[in-house]
Amino acid sequence: MSELRPRFTEALKASMIAKDSARTSAIRMIMAKLKDTDIAARPAAEAVPDEQIVSMLRSMVKSRRESVELYRQGGREELAAKEEAEIAVIESFLPQQMDDAAMAAAVEAAVAEAGATSIKDMGKVMAVLRGKYAATMDMAKAGPLVKAKLGA
Repeated sequence: MSELRPRFTEALKASMIAKDSARTSAIRMIMAKLKDTDIAARPAAEAVPDEQIVSMLRSMVKSRRESVELYRQGGREELAAKEEAEIAVIESFLPQQMDDAAMAAAVEAAVAEAGATSIKDMGKVMAVLRGKYAATMDMAKAGPLVKAKLGA
């Protein structure tokens, strides 16, 4: 059973009781996106697993970060602030991310486990990292670390 779905519902109730309209709106948006994700996966499963929900949340954060950048370039600071508030709400549901030292150690271990010796083995290393640390590691940051480790 999913652990995130009940958290969304409880957070929505709490934000509604607290009359926090910005947080309520962001949580409703998350739940709507989750419903879309469930519908897209309908023939395969009743409800998507937590790993897929985490992936969905990460993509939501990524798109909002891109929007913040564009709003700032366009001089729309109020819209950038709104997006950043949504990012904070979404990130509150994500697992704690690895710090740089832990990520470097995980990359080191994955390179050893995959037996990687050159940049041609990067896919193997990334597969090991994705398999073990998908929920807690930012793969966009891991890629350059793996490249550096493999001497590219």
